[in-house]
Amino acid sequence: MMELGRTATLSAGIARIPHLATLIGADEVDYPPRPWRRYDTVVGWGRKPNTRAARRYAEVIGAGFVALEDGFLRSVGLGVDGDAPLSAVLDRAGIFYDATRPSDLERIIGEHEWDADVDADRARRCMASIREHGLSKYNDAPAVDLGPSTQKRILVVDQSAGDLSIRLGRCVSGGFQEMLQAARSEHPDAEILVKTHPDVLSGKRESALGDAEGVRVLSENANPPRLLDQVDHVYVMTSLLGFEALMAGKRVTCFGVPWYAGWGLTDDRQTVGSRRGRGRTVEELFAAAYLRYSRYIDPETGLACEIERVVEHLALQRHTGERTPSRITCVGFSRWKRSFIPRFLRGPGTRVEFASEKDARVDGGTVVVWGTRPRPELERRLRGAPLWRMEDGFLRSVGLGSDLFAPASLVLDSRGIYYDPRTPSDLEAMLQNARFDDEVLVRARRLRESIVETGVSKYNQSRATAALGAPDGGRTVLVVGQVEDAASIQLGCLDVRTNERLLREARDARPEAHLIYKPHPDVVSGNRRDSLPLDMARDLCDDVVIDASLASCLAIADEVHTMTSLVGFEALLRELSVHVYGHPFYAGWGLTHDRHPHERRQRRLSLDELVAGALILYPRYVHPRSKQYSTPEAIIASLLSTPPPAPWETRPWGRQVRKVVNLAQEVFGAS
Repeated sequence: MMELGRTATLSAGIARIPHLATLIGADEVDYPPRPWRRYDTVVGWGRKPNTRAARRYAEVIGAGFVALEDGFLRSVGLGVDGDAPLSAVLDRAGIFYDATRPSDLERIIGEHEWDADVDADRARRCMASIREHGLSKYNDAPAVDLGPSTQKRILVVDQSAGDLSIRLGRCVSGGFQEMLQAARSEHPDAEILVKTHPDVLSGKRESALGDAEGVRVLSENANPPRLLDQVDHVYVMTSLLGFEALMAGKRVTCFGVPWYAGWGLTDDRQTVGSRRGRGRTVEELFAAAYLRYSRYIDPETGLACEIERVVEHLALQRHTGERTPSRITCVGFSRWKRSFIPRFLRGPGTRVEFASEKDARVDGGTVVVWGTRPRPELERRLRGAPLWRMEDGFLRSVGLGSDLFAPASLVLDSRGIYYDPRTPSDLEAMLQNARFDDEVLVRARRLRESIVETGVSKYNQSRATAALGAPDGGRTVLVVGQVEDAASIQLGCLDVRTNERLLREARDARPEAHLIYKPHPDVVSGNRRDSLPLDMARDLCDDVVIDASLASCLAIADEVHTMTSLVGFEALLRELSVHVYGHPFYAGWGLTHDRHPHERRQRRLSLDELVAGALILYPRYVHPRSKQYSTPEAIIASLLSTPPPAPWETRPWGRQVRKVVNLAQEVFGAS
């Protein structure tokens, strides 16, 4: 793979690309160039006219010039909207869309000797995964259903006017109209569809085709692979959609000379030239363009990666995004929450708006609110519109939400919310009815083992260890304090509703045990109040633990007593005995000792089934680096790499300073 060494660029836009040096394989990239430095390479954007100065500069200093362009699996959203690229191509000879001269891609396709067992097999697997997940160059378009038809469907692909691939792809003047007329005349009984380019739909570019009277113009953004599933024949000038159609097994007619034309796979209406005389398979073209010519970067680590990692990432964006309503009104959210909530609601074509409860005007779409606080006036105005609830996830952050640390996970529930047992929630329905296959159960087991090994928790405030435990080696019971006015207690507890009552019940149940009480972090920080003074707590138990991490407390415990705390779930991960006095989400499945049975929860779950539902399938994770959907495994790695709050941040004045900093980072993008 091409290595660029010390590199310079004259383009401010190129210099702003995240992880640029890693993406292009350079030791470092300077913008602007330093006159006193020697450079191995100068990089510019494709064949744009503004690269002339960069090419001349490369000649003057005796460096090589390399053309940089977006890769074929670029990003979730459009480049013109600011989405950073996940792939790029580099070319010393030319650039892939310039058919007037050779390019490195053309050389790879024409000259490389392929290993049919290795290259073709990997290409087939990657193509199958791309097709399965509906991936394309851009991946924020919804799937569009064209509806039933008794006719053949012919797709004519428009492009944005002024695209260099049109001029350099040997497209003749008036070629788009000629292409449309050819599609009509060659398929007189078919339905002709015109697909508009995403940049045109976004309003950032103009159409190259212009008028398209008498045919069906797809004026909404449409996911290309799902669109290709519904057509029979594709006409293109030079669009990448033509190659994606080849991947889908469709017939493709080219009125220009894109990089995939001239290899025996397309119906070519322009002279391709003698350089492309060798027949190639779709797998060989894919291997050349996507596996050998392109470079990829992991958006979460900033490191170079293989195509399979980018496919996995983009597939997760589509899978999660497709479960998101297309129109969302978030009601009653603070300005701080408004800064990060859209990351958790991104979906193909999704539009997110915010409104106060007083001013909210519900007109179709889905309403999202935080938590379970009654909103009778809002619900009256909903008029049947879906109401979804949002809350923090179970692997949240390094630091408290009440100290304005942004979450790495949230849950979005269309039925209720996980901590309100009065009505079913999406999590409860999943745990009651879902079939968990072997793959997700193996993943759940590994995830559980990772959490136990690393000590990751919901807030991860402290990593101090606890030197506590029963002095004579007897039984140690951990009693978990909670914020007493929390919704999970108000909604999920029947008789035991205070920390004092919980401690007394635990002592009655285990009179001979060594009782350890750990107050809730929000109470310790002073952000929330508690009716149980620490002096009284010390009279009711053997030790009160404040500074030690939750993981170290669980490590010395034999069993845990709680009302509804998430700590009970974290104790289950460690296969401890858990006694619950309310109705938390993890109770009622045969894994806990329940003071009050739960009539709706009749299924007996394994621990890994509970973990699969609660930590893998139910929450939404967003990575702090990429700001895109992520996995619990990646979030654990991120939480571990984030240092806990410094000692000064735990003091009252320090916490207020940290709140201001956190607020500024999220709302204003300050660092």
